[in-house]
Amino acid sequence: MAEIRPFRAFRPAKGWESRIAALPYDVYNRQEAKRAVEGDTHSFLRIDRAETQLPDAVDTYDARVYAKARELLEEQIQNGEFIQEAAPCYYLYELVMEGRSQTGIVACASIDDYINGVIKKHENTRTDKEEDRIRHVDTLNMQTGPIFLAYRNREDLQEIIARSRQQSPLYDFISEDGIAHRVFRVDNEEDMKKIRAIFQQMDSIYIADGHHRCASAVKVGLKRRQENPGFSGEEEFNYFLSVLFPDSELKIMDYNRVIRDLNGYSKEEFLDKIAQAFWVEEKGREPVRPADKGTFGLFLEEKWYLLTAMDKTKSDDPVKNLDVSILQDWVLGPVLGIEDPKTDKRIDFVGGIRGLGELERRVHTDMKAAFSMYPTSIGELFAVADAGLLMPPKSTWFEPKLRSGLFLHSLEKKGGRDL
Repeated sequence: MAEIRPFRAFRPAKGWESRIAALPYDVYNRQEAKRAVEGDTHSFLRIDRAETQLPDAVDTYDARVYAKARELLEEQIQNGEFIQEAAPCYYLYELVMEGRSQTGIVACASIDDYINGVIKKHENTRTDKEEDRIRHVDTLNMQTGPIFLAYRNREDLQEIIARSRQQSPLYDFISEDGIAHRVFRVDNEEDMKKIRAIFQQMDSIYIADGHHRCASAVKVGLKRRQENPGFSGEEEFNYFLSVLFPDSELKIMDYNRVIRDLNGYSKEEFLDKIAQAFWVEEKGREPVRPADKGTFGLFLEEKWYLLTAMDKTKSDDPVKNLDVSILQDWVLGPVLGIEDPKTDKRIDFVGGIRGLGELERRVHTDMKAAFSMYPTSIGELFAVADAGLLMPPKSTWFEPKLRSGLFLHSLEKKGGRDL
């Protein structure tokens, strides 16, 4: 049973939404983030990556960074750029990319559902990345980045969403990358009760993206519980900011691999090695975008090849049968000697949003070969999470990315200026 409840969001005042909304903090490195906010006094990235507002000599994890983030947020609230909803409600957040629409329910999910496995994960988290967001949330007393959750489609929920989208949107803008963003408020008491009741019938919800933000939000909640031993469970720190999408509307893009060297093999030797587990077909200069599961593109020495996995590479194990696992277990590990792709400097990862041209560019500059992948499916993600297993790193790339700054969740009942 999932507890997904309405909340009193802090959100941009009308007219500020497009200027405040920003891509997630973790799609940038420090210098990219600094360039992105240069001369900008409103982007939420300034708060998510407050080191951009301090000298480069200040460490990213310095206490001054988190204090600066709080100062910037309080300033924008005091200036009226953010307002707080007068009463708890849900929101609908619709994103449209290249004509494809997905609409999620913005709400607060329970840290207990994460702890007891109702909210399921499919990848591990790193302690250093968790600690950064723990300090950020704890210092700001606010959750600023929504966790991207997915659920199996429910027609009764879709009916409420479709009806609620008939009203005028709170926000309606197109971001610089061409993504359309629309937000609707759901404050009808009957609809809110139905939404909450429908989620209470679900025994599984899945983290699609935002594992570090989710784990950090949970740990902040547990920390607050220790600090408040008489907690009732209704306090805001027991819940974390989320956007929940039906699986039928989600698209996972390919997450491709580029390799620095062939581990001492010549091109011919390398192709002979992989031909022991894959059918290899030369395609010339035409880029290969895999059309089916179990197929891969290889760009090597100005030629593309189509690789088709042989039956012996297949497995009933939901992790080993992932295409990213097949490539790792039959090529990257045994042939190229890349045993741990999380730490090996001979491999890098390229999100599918960058296109196959980016793979060729990397091979022409700093890499030797590239593999184009068939995207992991949402069904595969669910199967791995349901089995209590974990995917290899860089298995999924979701687009479009949720914007930060459109919804904030205060960890206290009290807030700022009401709507």
